[in-house]
Amino acid sequence: MKIHKLIYFLLAGSFALTSCEDFLETESPSQQTSQVVYENEGMARSAIMGVYSQLSGTYVYGQKMSVNWQGVSDIELASGYDDDPSLEKSSDTGAANYWSDWYNHTVKWEHLFKMAELASTAVEGLRNSSKLETSATLRHFLGEALTLRSIAYFELARRWGDIPFKESTASSDLSNVYMGKTSRDSIYTCIIKDMQEAIEYLPWMGQGEYNAERITKGFAKGMLARMALTAGGWSVRDGNQFPDSNVEHYPNVEGNPGMAELNGYYVGRPKNWRDFYEIAEKECAELIGDPENPHALDPDYGNIWKTVCALGYSACNENMFEIANGVGYTGDIGSLMGRPQSSNIGFGSQGFGSTYVCTNGYYFYSFDPDDTRREYACYWPNYEKDSKVGYNREKMRNNIMSVNLGKWCFHWTSDAYKALVATASGRTSTGINWILMRYSDILLMFAEARYMLDKGVDAVDATAGLSASQALEMVRARAFGAGSPKVKDYDKSNFLEAIVNERAWEFGGEGIRKLDLVRWGLLDSKIEDMKEAMVLMMDGQHPVKIFDKVYQPEDFPKKLYYKYQDNKEFIDFSTANFYVNRGANPDASVYEEIGWFPNDYWTKETEADAANLISNSVKVLACASGLRASYDYSNLLGKLKWGTQIQERMNTTINKIGNGVCNYRHFFTIYYEDIYESNGYLSNSYGY
Repeated sequence: MKIHKLIYFLLAGSFALTSCEDFLETESPSQQTSQVVYENEGMARSAIMGVYSQLSGTYVYGQKMSVNWQGVSDIELASGYDDDPSLEKSSDTGAANYWSDWYNHTVKWEHLFKMAELASTAVEGLRNSSKLETSATLRHFLGEALTLRSIAYFELARRWGDIPFKESTASSDLSNVYMGKTSRDSIYTCIIKDMQEAIEYLPWMGQGEYNAERITKGFAKGMLARMALTAGGWSVRDGNQFPDSNVEHYPNVEGNPGMAELNGYYVGRPKNWRDFYEIAEKECAELIGDPENPHALDPDYGNIWKTVCALGYSACNENMFEIANGVGYTGDIGSLMGRPQSSNIGFGSQGFGSTYVCTNGYYFYSFDPDDTRREYACYWPNYEKDSKVGYNREKMRNNIMSVNLGKWCFHWTSDAYKALVATASGRTSTGINWILMRYSDILLMFAEARYMLDKGVDAVDATAGLSASQALEMVRARAFGAGSPKVKDYDKSNFLEAIVNERAWEFGGEGIRKLDLVRWGLLDSKIEDMKEAMVLMMDGQHPVKIFDKVYQPEDFPKKLYYKYQDNKEFIDFSTANFYVNRGANPDASVYEEIGWFPNDYWTKETEADAANLISNSVKVLACASGLRASYDYSNLLGKLKWGTQIQERMNTTINKIGNGVCNYRHFFTIYYEDIYESNGYLSNSYGY
């Protein structure tokens, strides 16, 4: 069992808090406190634990960055499809759909800045310690502090863009407190340098007390690779405030209207982006090839999720770093997203697996039928009291607009959590750790970086001992089985697209997809692919392209037939005809049946009967509509049976489609209090 150190973290954090909370005092005692704290390994450890404690806060990985801020991608829906997200600018729903305003308190950044300040206090204290050179323990702590500060600024820059940035702690005279925005390119350069230093100090996982809840060398190398790929990737730029002399503009050879430059805002990346990809390749290759590397893929993909839900450790060390949560104290992972379970069925009054983040039928049908990750990514049933049999069991659902994520399940959770929720009257923190990085990410980043650097798909890297294709196939071999011909069944001639797809199948619901799509310059186009496929699935008259697959209408079953496992409680998904039409129930005494989504949409002959189809199509097209300046769906709607009615409904019920100002607006808005308190140094961009 894991030892969750939350309460210890909070108490110990008082050492680190002193210099942060008192920095406004003209005669702060923090300098003397720092001199004492960082000369003593025990006290220094407590200070570092205080920085760690920030990670599990609600506005960091305890909820916002693990759940709500996943936003809308092509495979994830934070808050689901909304009637009119443009009216939800002060909520998580609005922010998830790229709508926000400066009064939206749900996207406040203060907690990340607090974490950065605490980490800076620790960095300065450790650098000034007279015992740093002689104490390996203090050097470990310095590596952790540098990494924690880098993570805080990394999350700030990739979610808000250009932000205030300083590497030192706040001065008591406030001389370095009030400042304007720093270019994200400069920020990335600084934190990459810090990460390169941190790696030299950090131990491997398994050395001493360093487990998955502590920052270790392997994770730091992986996080540096993630930072480097983001630094070298695409993002929206404010050309009105920052020059573009060192920035390459997105070429937009495809003529995507959602990527066009407008009002001084454009999509760009550093001209030296290859340098960052070289860093990513190097760090991943060194980790993969290092004989001391303790990380490997868990042979069973499902075991990752069963283990973390039970508060256990990965035997293969696949989970390279987990945010430590405490049962009843922190972490809404699972309760806000996961396999759904009804309330009031004997397991607590609040249920489990809400749809704060869910997915849809599009993501489900992107999977190959033999991909073992599918049921952990997309979960159709609800666990509830079945009046037909008189006991609790799974019942299949058929709503393609809302499919739950399957990686978190009440039945896998710890006994401590189950005992706590049995008598709880409200939502209870699950204590399930948030996995910030898994080893499969290392393999896929390595494959991506080598390909993007034109080093070939099949050329073996001497350091890693792998080629890009071999790294990709290691991930696919777990999904399909080592001997399956489907391991190599991908398009090597379009290797980036293979990586884009594989990362979707591997990491769905893990807070990775939206930010991956942003840096690839694919966020807009992939969301539009999803929206078109969803309305075509409901229309039922045309082929539907989903990832690397094309479905004809007849490929989707009208009815789904399925059996239960021997325990009669859980569904045996291998028996369900998700991809095949069956004319009749194979055996009504054995197979359950449910009308599948075509029955809900394709059979409607009058506008009144098609009201749900029309309404849902509007919700799909309005989804993520704050991302572009404007939208024109006339060509798509012209194909649809109810296209005219869908357009009329959009015209009369949706306040706004498109933000009117900026394309590729993936960043959050700055909260109004932070602008007011900046003494005129800060203002919002991108039309916020």
